[in-house]
Amino acid sequence: MRNYRLAAIPGDGIGNEVIEAGLEVLKAVATRDGAFSLEIENFDWGTDHYIEHGAMMPDEGLEKLRPFDAIYFGSAGDPRVSDHISLWGLRLAICQSFDQYANVRPSRLLPGINGPLRDAAPEDLDWVIVRENTEGEYSGAGGRVHRGHIAEVGMDVSVFTRTGVERIQRFALELARSRPRKLLTLVTKSNAQRHGMVMWDEIFEEVKADYPEVETDKMLVDAMTTRMVLDPRSIDTVVATNLHADVLSDLAAALSGSMGIAPTGNINPKGKYPSMFEPIHGSAFDIMGKGIANPLGAFWSASMLLEHLGETAAAAVLMHTLERYAAAGQSMPRDLGGEATTREVTDTILQLIEGRNI
Repeated sequence: MRNYRLAAIPGDGIGNEVIEAGLEVLKAVATRDGAFSLEIENFDWGTDHYIEHGAMMPDEGLEKLRPFDAIYFGSAGDPRVSDHISLWGLRLAICQSFDQYANVRPSRLLPGINGPLRDAAPEDLDWVIVRENTEGEYSGAGGRVHRGHIAEVGMDVSVFTRTGVERIQRFALELARSRPRKLLTLVTKSNAQRHGMVMWDEIFEEVKADYPEVETDKMLVDAMTTRMVLDPRSIDTVVATNLHADVLSDLAAALSGSMGIAPTGNINPKGKYPSMFEPIHGSAFDIMGKGIANPLGAFWSASMLLEHLGETAAAAVLMHTLERYAAAGQSMPRDLGGEATTREVTDTILQLIEGRNI
């Protein structure tokens, strides 16, 4: 039997609730499959750890995570601590240190879920947004000088390297080539950002020549938001910078029905370090502890985790279960128009995995 070691980091807010539910579902899928097992270790890192120890995770945290096959992450963020501290102290510290340079965010209008787009059908919205995940606008380069004075300056410098740009574009082209439509859209803002974004455009013209079977086009990021709303069926795979894809993928999640559904994978494609999988909804402190958080994004992220590990059959079972659940329209969470609690949604998914009717 194949055995995988998973590091679970629930983090802050509702991360604790949805990761707990996700681990139940992962164990149920492993039991049903019977060909692999999961050895799970929990790490209580996050804002509580910061308040007690002055850091979001221990100094040796990365070394503790390195031997695992994958990381299952909840969220980072707490009103008691500034967001930049929680984000850079945990999630971004892991993404950058483990070179998880490909952030993959699928968005689908699942059957039975009504998104905000009028007359949109499931086949109209089936996208994957590939986000450069370790440099660009979120490189961390910059600083502040003359603090507290009238001449105070704050600078965040976008850093684009040829290596970083080319590898994420190749990743996206290969992903697009693996999908039925073989269509990739490059998103930049090269009309106004005349250095880094023009370099993105130029490198794309070079790299795409190696993928003649992939149809490509280019959009400015502001025009892309319009296209996502008015012509969703024209889109399949998208590649963009760290900031641009961050914004576009949140819009994509909203158009698919709710931020609570959306998953993501932070991928180290060569497998030198573990990859990390998480729902994108954040810590949502306004509903923490109420038992009403939507765990579907955590479940979909778990399916991505299984697929990354090579357990494609188990990943497909879990994804098909989510589709059946959505199509049935029963026991839906509040952000999807129902009244179901986190526990009730989880129990319904477990019943479907176990082959029981709902």
